[in-house]
Amino acid sequence: MSDPQQPRRRVPGPAASGGRRPGPAGRAPRPGGAGSRGPGVSGRGPRPGRPAQRPIRLGSPRPRLRLISLTLTLVMLAFTVRLLQVQAVEADTYAAKSRVNRYITHEIAAERGSITDRSGGELATTVDAYDIIGDPYLFAPEQSGSRDAPERAAALLAPILGQDEDGLAEKLSAGGSRYAVLARRQSPQVWQQIKDLRDGFAEKAGSGGEPNPLAGIYEEPHSKRVYPNRELAAGILGFVNAEGRGGGGLEAKLDKELAGEPGKITYAHSGGRRVPTESAREQPAVPGSDVRLTIDRDLQWAAQQAITERVAKSGAQRGYVVVQDTRTGEILALANAPGFDPNDISTARTGLGNPALQDAYEPGSTSKVMSMAAVLEEGAATPRTHVTVPNRLHRADRLFADDVDHPTWYLTLNGVLAKSSNLGTILAVEQLGTTQKEANKVLHSYLRKFGVGRPTGLGYPGETPGILAKPEDWSASQQYTIPFGQGLSVNAVQAASIYSTIANGGVRVQPTLVRGTTGPDGRFTPAPKPGTTRVISEKTARTLARMLESVVGSEEGTGTKARIPGYRVAGKTGTSNRVDPDTGRYNGYTASFAGFAPADKPRITVYCAVQDPDPAKGSYFGGQTCGPVYKKVMEFALKSLKVAPTGAEPAKLPVLFDPRG
Repeated sequence: MSDPQQPRRRVPGPAASGGRRPGPAGRAPRPGGAGSRGPGVSGRGPRPGRPAQRPIRLGSPRPRLRLISLTLTLVMLAFTVRLLQVQAVEADTYAAKSRVNRYITHEIAAERGSITDRSGGELATTVDAYDIIGDPYLFAPEQSGSRDAPERAAALLAPILGQDEDGLAEKLSAGGSRYAVLARRQSPQVWQQIKDLRDGFAEKAGSGGEPNPLAGIYEEPHSKRVYPNRELAAGILGFVNAEGRGGGGLEAKLDKELAGEPGKITYAHSGGRRVPTESAREQPAVPGSDVRLTIDRDLQWAAQQAITERVAKSGAQRGYVVVQDTRTGEILALANAPGFDPNDISTARTGLGNPALQDAYEPGSTSKVMSMAAVLEEGAATPRTHVTVPNRLHRADRLFADDVDHPTWYLTLNGVLAKSSNLGTILAVEQLGTTQKEANKVLHSYLRKFGVGRPTGLGYPGETPGILAKPEDWSASQQYTIPFGQGLSVNAVQAASIYSTIANGGVRVQPTLVRGTTGPDGRFTPAPKPGTTRVISEKTARTLARMLESVVGSEEGTGTKARIPGYRVAGKTGTSNRVDPDTGRYNGYTASFAGFAPADKPRITVYCAVQDPDPAKGSYFGGQTCGPVYKKVMEFALKSLKVAPTGAEPAKLPVLFDPRG
């Protein structure tokens, strides 16, 4: 038996003796066991007092892979749901929003037709211009990304457009609007400057910079009206207003023909610029028709120069000249002074109308030719009939007189016209009826046939038909003043037409200003033929022409300053009291001269009137004031139209008669 207090002796085994304990073949020793030399483990056992080290274990990767896969799946699912929502569920809504922000529709202005003279010379034409347009919707904070987008754009545009910043900003801030006109009819240079500025900002925005402050600015192509001859024929042409519509004259009357039909274009834009790869929907504009007038540009210039000089020299309020073809009724010139430049109507010193058609005034003695026509046509007298003219003539409630004091004149009817006697005219017209009322009715019928108190037929905007009361409404004095041109009113074209009627053998041809139009297809369409009316017989017309020659050719006549060497001239002077339109009372005078040439084969009628010439600067009589204008314009017309000089001398009619028999 062993002693329990003695330590048990360990029997040395193979390990103690340095041998290897037999074990299963090929089995590796355990890590950390005796004799192991694994990393970090000595071959010794654990030291006393220290815990044993735990072995390192690597985690499994499968849970982590499952978590990542789940996360990616959820993300892709969210994208798929959103994509389905945008492309399927809310596709129409987003498409509409895209169209609102992406597409712009604006009008394509039609090119306005040109206005030319009778030979094709341009009087009014068009050039390229642009309306500068803003889209206020794109300047809203939610669209522009800026609260002060309108103010920023206005600050950039104001110096280019020459406008106030506040005004531009207000237009660009118009809530609920997609269209704001910032400036009209700007030159191509102005638009190019804005476009370059806008494109520069667009490039910066595309590179990550701030949003383009001009992204909502674009242009609408238009045509700007230009009058290359400035004041020439401005009273006829009128002008075009800021909206591109005719604002007066033939521009207004013929606006439908000239304007054409506008088109429309819709295109995609991005950052204020058109997207070139996107298709556009376009409805082309139809150009307006070109209008050819009866006006001769050179003759219009000559008439305008002559009347402008006369108005300035005589200190008159204004004046007009009408030149008409006696055979066709075509107006070859219609000049007013002072005029205006339709390119810049803000500089106009007077109205923008045409006083030659819009002024109604008492014609004075040029009207006597109608009284003489009635007397001759009715057979009440002949050119050689004796008319004894006293110094004063008592009729109704007043004494009538001629424009100069004179002893008793012994005149023929031809002499009454040549010397322009008011009293002689009253005496002659009284022969038209057995009573004054009957004579009044006869005279009234001739005045109407000559066109007094009726529209000329031109259809010109604002044209006056003149004033001619019914004969039963003539006052006690009117029934004696109307025969010599006071108490009725005409416009200048009516006055010219009276003399053209006589020159045309007694047939009145309705005045015309338009020869025809040329449509977009290039086809010329002549204007309708003017209406004609026989007023007096050809015999009476020839007799009147000879009597009117006495006014110019006779030394007793009042129209000697209208003589033209080599040509027979028929004409009549006129000096009338003028009604002041501001007070309605007589104040000042209207000086006039009317006539045609050659008197034996009439081609041209010229009428001149000057309103309120200053007596302090010269004569206010028609012969002295308007006779020289008539001569200058008529000479130019005869030469430019290559009218041959008159051959035979006229057979002169007597002016005076010898009371002693």
